[in-house]
Amino acid sequence: MKTDIILAGVGGQGVLSIATIIAQAAVTETLSVRQSEVHGMAQRGGAVLAHLRIAKGSIFSDLVPKGEADIIIAMEPLEGLRYASWLSPTGVLVSAVEPLVNIPDYPEVDIIYQTLARFPRYRLAPAAQLAKEAGLTKAVNMVMVGASSPFLPVSVETLEHTIEALFASKKPALQEANLQAFRLGRRADAQGDLR
Repeated sequence: MKTDIILAGVGGQGVLSIATIIAQAAVTETLSVRQSEVHGMAQRGGAVLAHLRIAKGSIFSDLVPKGEADIIIAMEPLEGLRYASWLSPTGVLVSAVEPLVNIPDYPEVDIIYQTLARFPRYRLAPAAQLAKEAGLTKAVNMVMVGASSPFLPVSVETLEHTIEALFASKKPALQEANLQAFRLGRRADAQGDLR
C-alpha cells in the first residue's frame, strides 16, 4: 500500500497543518511517512506546496513523482490546477470551491471549474461555507481534511483523534469547531454536496 499526496495552496491557508494532521494520523496507524514542503516568496500570499507520501514499508524519496499522485488536496481551485500534472490517471483532485484571487491575471472562475470538470475524479468542497457553519471561518483546512478523508489511507477515527490532540492545548470551543469542520467536510462528500 502506498498513497502519494500533493497539498497545494497559498500561504496562510493551512496547507502545512493539513500535512501535519494526515502525517501524524498515518504515524499513529504505524505507516511510514515522508514529507517535503516548498514555501512561496511571501509568508502569506505566496504558493505553498507539500508532498506527503504514506506507505506500509519503506519510502525512498520525499517527493511525489509527476503523474503519480493519488490525491491532490488544494485549498483553492487554481492551485489545484497548477499541480494537476502530478495527478495519476486514477487519482482524485479535491479542492475548495472558493477562489483566492491573489494575482491580477487570475483566470475566470468558471473556466477553472470547466477545466476541473474534465478530470475523471474530482471534488469541489464549499469549504468556506462549511467552516463558517462549524463556527470558525479559519477552519477551511479542517473542512478539506474531511472532504479528502474518503481517499486517505487512515481511518476517520484516527484523523479525529489527531485533530483533537492538535488542538488539545487550545480552548475547548476551538477544538470542537475544528472537529465540526472536519465532520462537515466529510459529510458533504457523503451527501454528494461535492461536485
